[in-house]
This record gives sequence, C-alpha cells and structure tokens, in this order.
Amino acid sequence: MSAKTPGTLLPAWLLATGLGLAAPAGVAAPDEVSAEQVVSALEAAFGVTPGERRNHTKGTCAAGEFVGLPAAAAWSRSALFSGESVPVVARFSLAGGNPKAPDTAKSPRGMALEFRLPGGGLQHMTMLNTPVFGAAHPRTFLDLMVAMKPDPATGKPDPEKIKAFKASHPDNLAQAQFLDAHNPPPSYANSSYFGIHAFWFVDRDGQTTPVRWRFVPQDGEQRLGNDELASSPPDFLERRLIERTAQGPLRWDMLLILGAPGDPTDDPTRAWPEDRPQVKVGTLTLTSATPQKGAACEKINFDPLVMADGIAPSDDPVLRFRSPAYAASFAKRLGGQ
Repeated sequence: MSAKTPGTLLPAWLLATGLGLAAPAGVAAPDEVSAEQVVSALEAAFGVTPGERRNHTKGTCAAGEFVGLPAAAAWSRSALFSGESVPVVARFSLAGGNPKAPDTAKSPRGMALEFRLPGGGLQHMTMLNTPVFGAAHPRTFLDLMVAMKPDPATGKPDPEKIKAFKASHPDNLAQAQFLDAHNPPPSYANSSYFGIHAFWFVDRDGQTTPVRWRFVPQDGEQRLGNDELASSPPDFLERRLIERTAQGPLRWDMLLILGAPGDPTDDPTRAWPEDRPQVKVGTLTLTSATPQKGAACEKINFDPLVMADGIAPSDDPVLRFRSPAYAASFAKRLGGQ
C-alpha cells in the first residue's frame, strides 16, 4: 500500500543539495532563536564539561550493520535499502548536559546512528525513545532551558519558573506526560527509538511520501518497575549494553510509518494516527558496545540533516534548527571548550 503524495516532486536543485526542504542557511523566521542562544542556555542549565556535548552528554558507543529491505524502494531510492550490509556507528545517550545524570532519570534516551553508505555517503538518524518531542518550535526548547537554570540560592531550578513554563507552553505537554507515565528502560536494548520528525522518502521518479520511522527492539520493550526505579544504581545502562552485545547480536527492526494527506509534517509534538500503514524496511544489528571515550562515536556530530539521496527533511522547524544547534555545540567541544 502506497501513501505517496500524487504529483509531489522535489525540485532538482533541492535533491542535489541533499537538504530537501531545509531552510536556507542564514535565513531566520521572525521569532526564530539562534543556535548560540540555545547552546548558551544548555550551558547555563547544566554547566559545561569541556570537550563534551552540551546535550546528551552521557553516552555509550556501539557498532554494527544495517540491512535494508529492497521492498522499501517503492518509497525511497536510498542506498540504505539495497539489501546489502551497511556499516553503522551508533551512540546511546541520556538527554541533558549532565555527564553524571542517573540512569533512573525520567528523561529521554537517545539512539543516534551513522550509516556509512557505499561511495562514502552518509545517512544520520538521531532518535529518542519518546514518540513525540517536547517542543513544536525552537523557542519552546530555549524557554525550557532558561526555566531550568538553577537558582543560585538552592542550586536547583526555581519551581515557579518551571510551573510558569508549563502553563505557557502547551506544546511541551505531550512528551512530558509520556515520560511521567512511563518508567525508563532497564537497558538501552529494551527500548524503541522514534525518528520524532516527519521526513520525505523520494523514489526513483522523484515522487515523495511523507514518513516517520521507529526502531523496535527484538529483545522486547521493557520498563523498570517502581521498586527497581527506586533501588537501581545511578549507572547501569552502559554496563548492561556492553554485556548484552558480548552475549550476541542485538537487533532492532526499522518500521516505516506512511503518512496520509493532512498528517502534520511540521510539528514533532503531534503523533500521527495509529491506523497509518506501518512497514518493516530493514534491521539494525549491533555487535559491540564500548565506553564512548576514544571510541568511534565520540567525535561524530550526529546532525540529523546529514542525508543521502532518497531521504529528505520535512518542513519541521525543530528539525531544521537541530543542524545549526549541533554545529555550534560541535565547534565548542572540538575547541576543547
């Protein structure tokens, strides 16, 4: 079943850039915030660990391969879906800029993937284990970081500022409710990861299909019980991932969700209806995991707008903003800041 949008063609110059519908560099929307503002707000909220990421600081590297299903060529001409093995460098992480964040925190977990395609091409996917994001616009994310800045008198965020943020930013509600209702996983291996944003798959004729994707663990989805949540140590995710890959290959199935006319492509806080067609388009297999220091994933800037031919970004303003924000953070850590 195809969810192609009839007659929708990407202009040749857009396809050639590999950036699809991304906003041109240097062009700001009226209420757009700058990447530097967001990075500075993250630093104010969490502090700075020199040479490390400003967000998702605590992480673990992994490596393996992805084998896409040729049937996916019905929607995308990407080399990901050739049926051949594609090497993958992965990184798992906790949201926030605290390198000592407890693994029991009710915060998002991340899975970032760099697919190393034939001929030197790259495809990045940067995902969370929540089905929606906590901001429809970069301004909301900035305002959240500002609200989370610790009060010098207490060393903790001001509860009144957090309350005021929640009251004035309803687009943060869906992700916050999901995190509140779902305990974190006992292992990175027992969580699904969602692409969060909408994207366009582009076929060999240039026709586009709006899609979202998620990676579903073959080990099964699990969550810590309340007693486990209270008694677990602050650091267990990295150890369990390393131990699990030592036992044998760890796999996720990539499921593609096909959009329909009217499904929002510009708002990562709104999920698509559950009845949308879902198609398995490949399997990710990870065979090793290591601490990130000195490992392959450490220096990678997992920019979600790094895309190979056949996949293009949507008109989502948060997706567009992630690239310059990641670049600003990347430049600082490369400089040892």
